[in-house]
Amino acid sequence: MSTAKPRAWPPRTTRARATRPRPPAKQTAQIPDAVVSHYVRLLDDSGIMPLIHAELGQRPGPPGLPIAAVLTCLLLSINHTGKTTLVEAWRIAAFCLTAAARHRLGLPDINPEDIHQVLASSRRFYRAFDRLTTVLDPARHDRRTRLPQHQADALATAWENDDPAHSHKRELLQDIVTALVLTPVRWAKGRGYLRHFRGDVGIDTTAAPVFARPPRARRSTGELIASTEITAGWHHSAGNGPPEYGYSATLTVAARTRSTPGSFPQLALGLVLDTPHKHIGADAITTLRPLAGLGLPAAFAVVDRAYTDQAADHFARPARELGYKLALDYKVDQRGVQGSAHGALLIDGSPACPLMPDRLAQATTGLDDAAIRAPSEELTALIAAREPYLLRLKQSANTGGTLRFQCPAAGTSPSVTCPHFDRLHERGPIRATAVDLTDARQRAAHPAAKPRVLPPAPDHKTRELPKICHQQTITLHPDDLGHLDKFRQDLAYLSPSWRGTYSTVRAMTEGLNGRLKGHDLDLSDPKNRLAHGRVAQTILVALLVTVANDHFLDAWRHTHQPPDEPDASAETFEIPAEHLNRTPLTGRSRPSPIP
Repeated sequence: MSTAKPRAWPPRTTRARATRPRPPAKQTAQIPDAVVSHYVRLLDDSGIMPLIHAELGQRPGPPGLPIAAVLTCLLLSINHTGKTTLVEAWRIAAFCLTAAARHRLGLPDINPEDIHQVLASSRRFYRAFDRLTTVLDPARHDRRTRLPQHQADALATAWENDDPAHSHKRELLQDIVTALVLTPVRWAKGRGYLRHFRGDVGIDTTAAPVFARPPRARRSTGELIASTEITAGWHHSAGNGPPEYGYSATLTVAARTRSTPGSFPQLALGLVLDTPHKHIGADAITTLRPLAGLGLPAAFAVVDRAYTDQAADHFARPARELGYKLALDYKVDQRGVQGSAHGALLIDGSPACPLMPDRLAQATTGLDDAAIRAPSEELTALIAAREPYLLRLKQSANTGGTLRFQCPAAGTSPSVTCPHFDRLHERGPIRATAVDLTDARQRAAHPAAKPRVLPPAPDHKTRELPKICHQQTITLHPDDLGHLDKFRQDLAYLSPSWRGTYSTVRAMTEGLNGRLKGHDLDLSDPKNRLAHGRVAQTILVALLVTVANDHFLDAWRHTHQPPDEPDASAETFEIPAEHLNRTPLTGRSRPSPIP
């Protein structure tokens, strides 16, 4: 008969070594109940738990740990350590909460000295998160195994096809992401912090790398083996850096133009995690749609050239249908004269007179990015000289997207003089009037001071003139420009108003991306998001952006709100000021990781 004692730990398998938790080496400080209550309130206000519970339904077996407790601990982990890893969240749940907080979250008490209770606690924590990712995954599979590429491709179609069950899970996952990210935004709006927000937004796509190897060929057989992240890909940034393997995070940012008065917190208004370089335009529209439901205004949507390249039906037209105007940039081969409609030229996104001097029309043709970012005095003068020749907006877009533009020589205050227009519309000679030469407005309004449209040589006959020259206005339908409609924008390219909008909003957009990839919260470090699978990555990135929004809101509030000014919404929970200083006792920029 054997007298060997039973092992205290499970058999030494690879899986056991990888998931074995470590009890704390020393007693750690407990998280204040006020901070726990704040993130419980955030999760409750988001409204995602009823959606999750409805999807889970009645499942057999023990109920397990509450998913809300796991998500709350992940929020606390991000707030205190900057990491969205399950191990840090579990260690907070097991060792850093008060008895009252554990009771509120539905977490059972454990004895830290009992290794069996510690191990069981970690297993229950991981299984609770696994229940969440399982119920939301349209392509559930073993995320610890690298499948053959053809099997992974078959599973990845669940993220693209029109199957109702798959579509339902994808939409539910995105609804959860949107609800989480917009919760601090709703708080900010309820407190009146967004009263100066005019509706200008910046949209950009940034890399969210994953802790997984890319696909490779098996050395022994040459068989192509997929990554454990079956829908990940290579994200190529606009800069000169190397590509990163993972996902692309589309972020919409509350921004301001150079002329916007007042101040408001710089918050992320939307998030979509997707395969790199897929659905770029559609993902941007997904982030814009919920904003109208919050009562936020719509003004300019400022995007980079990746969105300019999208088909008009994928980005430009849906954005305009949501009430947004566009401020765009172009690639080298897209600048200058881009097309025409009804005889009017489309020059750098703006309809213009077909008889604009060629030197002005081709001012930006072939210019590289360096010349555009730092325009010379000559280019600035040419851009300013274009303005009188641009068609003027006569009537804004209706529900069908139709606009009316007026010839620059028409109307009571024409910006140019045109012999064609005078001949066709039988405009008589201008009556001589006295002009006060000391008055700049009178001098500028006189026809002699306005550019004169020179007829081509040889001059066109009347019947050969384009439509814009036969009538004072033209109606521009969405299909009149065809695929070139993606280039149309609402500000004259490189004009002072365009620069005051585009450059300022793009700087704020890149600024928020930098803050999300800073020292305290680092979206660019895949070690901060170790859980495998697109669902897990999506939820973890959404939680990180939500906490970032919460931090931005707190920082703005303590900077801009006077101490004696009450919040507009008295029902909104606030963290006491003494708990908002996250500077650790050791002097580092954030609390040290909880052991």
